[in-house]
Order: sequence, then C-alpha cells, then structure tokens
Amino acid sequence: MRAARAFARVVARRGERKFSSSLVRASVLRSASASALRAKVPVREFKIMNFGGTEEKVIERSDYPPSKLKEIFPGKMALLGYGTQGRGQALNMRDQGLDVIIGLRKGRTWELAKEDGWVEGESLFEITEAADKGDVIMYMLSDAGQSMMWPTIKPYVTKGKTLYFSHGFSAVYKELTGVVPPEGVDVILAAPKGSGTTVRRLFLEGRGINASCAVFQDASGSAEEKCEAIAIAVGAGYVYKTTFEKEVHSDLTGERGVLMGAIAGMFKAQYDVLRANGHSPSEAFNETVEEATQSLYPLIGENGMDWMFANCSTTAQRGALDWAPKFEVATKPVFEELYAAVVDGSETKRSLDKNSQPDYHESLQKELKEYQDSEMWKAGVTVRSLRPENQ
Repeated sequence: MRAARAFARVVARRGERKFSSSLVRASVLRSASASALRAKVPVREFKIMNFGGTEEKVIERSDYPPSKLKEIFPGKMALLGYGTQGRGQALNMRDQGLDVIIGLRKGRTWELAKEDGWVEGESLFEITEAADKGDVIMYMLSDAGQSMMWPTIKPYVTKGKTLYFSHGFSAVYKELTGVVPPEGVDVILAAPKGSGTTVRRLFLEGRGINASCAVFQDASGSAEEKCEAIAIAVGAGYVYKTTFEKEVHSDLTGERGVLMGAIAGMFKAQYDVLRANGHSPSEAFNETVEEATQSLYPLIGENGMDWMFANCSTTAQRGALDWAPKFEVATKPVFEELYAAVVDGSETKRSLDKNSQPDYHESLQKELKEYQDSEMWKAGVTVRSLRPENQ
C-alpha cells in the first residue's frame, strides 16, 4: 500500500491522474512488494481527463498497439457488410494485422471489396459463410438490414463468440428490430464519430477519429477490454466509454439535429429569408453556407465557440451573443420533442417502417433530387467551383 500511495503522489505532482487496471487487485497489492508487482503484473495505465468538471476515462491508440490487438483478437474478425463504415473499419483492422474476412452478397459491393484486395474464398465470402467462420461477428449491415437478416445470422452467433455493433440501434430497440443477442456471447460496440470515409482517412493520416465504446453483454468477463480494443482496431485515435442506450440516443438525436437535420433546416430558412428580401442567390448562399463551412466552422472546431466569440468583429460579437439565447429558446422544444421520440422508440419505428417499404429507394431518390435541384444547392455548386482549389 505504501507503493500505491507513493505512486499516487508522483502522479499528483505531474498534474495528470491516471489509473491502472492492475491496481484493483487489492490482494496482490497486499501480498507483493513493489518490485514483485512490477515483475509479475503488467501495468497498463489509462488517462483520466476532466471534461468541463466531470472526470472520464479516455482510451488512446497507445493503450492498444497492434501487438496487443492481435493478442486480444487472435481469431477471425468476420465483418458482415461493406458500406462506407464497414469498408473503412475493415481496412483499418487489416492494416493493423488482424485476421479480417468480409461477408457480402455478390454484386457491386462484392466487386469493390475485391478491388480493395479481399480475395474470394480466402478473405471474401457469402454472408452466412463468413458468419460461420468468424470468432468476432461484426454486424455492419444497415439498421433495417440487420433486422431483416437477423433470423439468418443468429444461428451462427454461438456460445464463446463476440457480437460487435457500430451502433446501438438494433440491440436497444430489440422489440422493434427482433435482434436479441443469445446468451453466452460477448456483445460490444464501438461507434466512430464520423463517416467511414473519415474513419479511414484519419487513420491513414496517423491521427484516428474519436469514438465511443460500450458493453451490452459480458459473457466472458473480458468484454470491457474487447470493446476498448476493437474501437482502436477499427481506427479510433481516442475512445470514451458509454452505454448502448446512451450511444443510440445521442447518435439519433445528433443526426436529426445539429449534425444534419437541424442545420439543413436552418440553412434553408436563412437562405429563403435573404432571397425573399432581394438578395442574389450567390450572396444568400455565401452568407448562409459558404462562410459557415469554409471559415467559421473550422475555427470553431479548432478553438471552440468561446474563442470564436472573442475573435470576431465587435458588431458580429454583440449580435451573436444577443441572438444565441433566442435561437436556443426557439429550438430547445424541438430538440426535447426529438429526444423523447428517440427514447420512446417512436422515431425508430417510423424509420424502420419507412426504410422497409418496397418503393423506399425510389421515393428516397425523389427526396434527394428535390435538394439537388433546389436553387440553394444549385447555387452552391457554382459557389464551390469558384474556390481557389477548384480553379
């Protein structure tokens, strides 16, 4: 115990709190000297960081180097599906030396996988064959696809295997999706906070995206370590802990809110007001979208909103500070309505019902074409063509 107290004093002087998973073994600490402890028990340390007054554990890439990943996952990682997210994660795992196989239906995506170096009959298989071979089944089909395919996949999710998700949707809303993981398997999640394209690009740049990880079911007693490790394996640079429920609630709210839905609505509202008051399409688009995405949002991303307020003109500063509370008051009821619909499952039911319609693809294309053909986004094509890098 003296050794533990001395260790704590050293950490405090450095100003950074860390903890070691080996220190929880109190019986070892009581019976072993400091030198014996170092010799017998590998010490792995994780950062504890302060997020606005709340301390959280943070896992970094250095906590799970490729050698450790291969030790935790010595068997086959069977990734089912090869959409944007699945593709990025599969390539990142392969680059770190894991034994990855892909499960797909034959078609366009099958050919893409072959172009990426997956070999038919060696690392590329039909979905059920890959699921049968996999020690870790990475269920990367779409949310609707996971629900429809579960009766086919479930027989291959056998005792001792690990079932992996990149989104808590199917498991959390199991009453609606029918996806009920069997007993005797670890069920884990790693959710990169970005598109699969970004997951891959940041990994190749040596940075890695941020991600969350969670455990839904721990049959082996090692699921916590598995979820942390697999988040690094698929390309994360740093990882924070969550639950399946919190991941899906925050993710669905974010997608429908400030990440896409809310911002698309606000873009359109401001653009339409400017156009109705005589502003040209180019001016309306530049003042609504282009300046935001090309100038201000990157600065907010780098430095924070507080920095942005402190580093703009006094006129912009005063106006933004005064109007921000009004927008908060106007939009908060909508976010509260959205979050409640996510939690009670009605938003999930609506999405599943709509995405499962036989004519969904055709109706979706009509919706997307409305955006594509709108004056605002046509103006955007021209504005983007004028950027210096596009000249």
